[in-house]
Amino acid sequence: MLKVKQAKLTLEDGTIFMGKSFGSESSAAGEIVFYTAMTGYPESLTDPSYTGQILVSTYPMIGNYGVPFNTEENGIHKYYESNKLHISGLIISDYSFEFSHWNAQKSLSDWLKEYDVPGLFDIDTRALTKILREKGSMLGKIEFEDEIEFYDPNRENLVARVSCDNKEVYGDGEHKVVLIDCGVKNNIIRCLLDRNATVIRVPWDYDFTNEEYDGVFISNGPGDPAMCTETVEHVKSVIDEEVPIMGICLGNQLLARAVGAETYKLKYGHRSHNQPVLLDGSNKCYITSQNHGYAVKTETLPEDWQSLFTNVNDNTNEGIKHKIKPFFSTQFHPEASSGPTDTEFLFDDFIKSIEESKK
Repeated sequence: MLKVKQAKLTLEDGTIFMGKSFGSESSAAGEIVFYTAMTGYPESLTDPSYTGQILVSTYPMIGNYGVPFNTEENGIHKYYESNKLHISGLIISDYSFEFSHWNAQKSLSDWLKEYDVPGLFDIDTRALTKILREKGSMLGKIEFEDEIEFYDPNRENLVARVSCDNKEVYGDGEHKVVLIDCGVKNNIIRCLLDRNATVIRVPWDYDFTNEEYDGVFISNGPGDPAMCTETVEHVKSVIDEEVPIMGICLGNQLLARAVGAETYKLKYGHRSHNQPVLLDGSNKCYITSQNHGYAVKTETLPEDWQSLFTNVNDNTNEGIKHKIKPFFSTQFHPEASSGPTDTEFLFDDFIKSIEESKK
């Protein structure tokens, strides 16, 4: 009979859930959030935007298809969104101790242990999610024998933790794109490489204005956008130029802050594969993949900027664009991975704007 160790999940409001361990038997603390995706846990767990967070899966069974091989392509991991796990902990209802998939190399349990990430199963994730929806995302901690303090990751500059240390170049395409790495997902790099780009990946606080480039891309990333003052200042320096700019997720918030708009923390954020967004001024609705806890205050945008997409569920901002210049960003993830690829055409729009700017 399989023996598993008991552990305790405590929320900052005092609520306690008892669970069973299937990951590392080490205590951990962070912000506890939920996501509703049914598949794609290898991509989610390696998404740098989840740094500092204890992730709750609302889908009941996790682990049934294992973890894919650690294969590289074009200098980045082929099946992961970064080179390591970024979550602080994983909370699920039912763990599948047996896995089966043509590309599976190891179990989810072994993967969590490899990166010293605790995972708990046999927890009522439905009840837990209802608490988070009613009270909002809150601090939480997973404890075994030892007791630890709560930890608020939003008080730390998480982007500085996940950004690359030095400039890195991928591909040799026609279009030179500076990618500001605030915690970039690998599929953003893949999508740019697939569109004949040379990707010049630079740290979040790197002064890229002396680089040779045709476009600027602001990546996704974790935490409060107000922490990224250096990134905002560098983006400000190219706003007055005609060089095309695109941003995703945190990139949407940073672009907004660079033009003087405000950002704020959502009650429990958007973390799923099924967020509907409406293209402003049309009846076109797209299903999108999302992972963010902050948003842009649309009403604070300057007169020469406007909302590009709006969330159909709660009417929050899902993108902005300049009314004349080739600048735009989205709060959702057009590159998906994992999730629907309905809006990947936005990468084509970005490259098209680069081509037009060269004429």
